[in-house]
Amino acid sequence: QVQLVESGGGLVQPGGSLRLSCAASRTSFSIYAMGWYRRAPGKQRELVASITSGASTTYYADSVKGRFTISRDNAKSTLYLQMDSLTPEDTAVYYCNRVRSTPLTWGQGTQVTVSS
Repeated sequence: QVQLVESGGGLVQPGGSLRLSCAASRTSFSIYAMGWYRRAPGKQRELVASITSGASTTYYADSVKGRFTISRDNAKSTLYLQMDSLTPEDTAVYYCNRVRSTPLTWGQGTQVTVSS
């Protein structure tokens, strides 16, 4: 069974940084575009960043552009999200999954809380 395991979240002060990781097992990770999604309290899940299979092209939602950086290591089947200059509006549960393909079963996500 395919698994997506997100990690790296936590409590951080405004202006701080976190690096999220997503380990994918039992899946052809390297051939799929992948993305980071988030669900804030009371809101729908949204795509915040994505990256093509070969990492040649990235996409960022306007709300995170210039602050977040998505990357991947296909040899390790791992997706990353470097988050800088965090604001309270970034508080959410963050998930990884495919983009533009049938999604895999969602993992449990990793909680990011930005608060002073």
